[in-house]
Amino acid sequence: MVVFWNQPLETAMTALAVSMKGQVTLKRDLLQYLGIKPGERIELDKLPGGELRLRAERPAGSIENFIGRHAGKLKKPLTIEEMNRIAAAGWAGGKDEA
Repeated sequence: MVVFWNQPLETAMTALAVSMKGQVTLKRDLLQYLGIKPGERIELDKLPGGELRLRAERPAGSIENFIGRHAGKLKKPLTIEEMNRIAAAGWAGGKDEA
């Protein structure tokens, strides 16, 4: 198995051992590079030639999550800038308080 990521060529490849159970452990520096924290997930894409593309899984937002997020929590109307910030955070899967 070969793992590639966007690093300079001299550090672009890392060899990983496969356990008897077929598991692979990513080194801490790779996880930090991907922005993955304990309990989060990764995505693997199969590429031609027996290669894999690995990346952090990012949750996709939904309109249902966006609409229900702030219902009944505001005492004054939001500015358009505040609405845009909240919308961007909601679609990115983040949390943003008004």
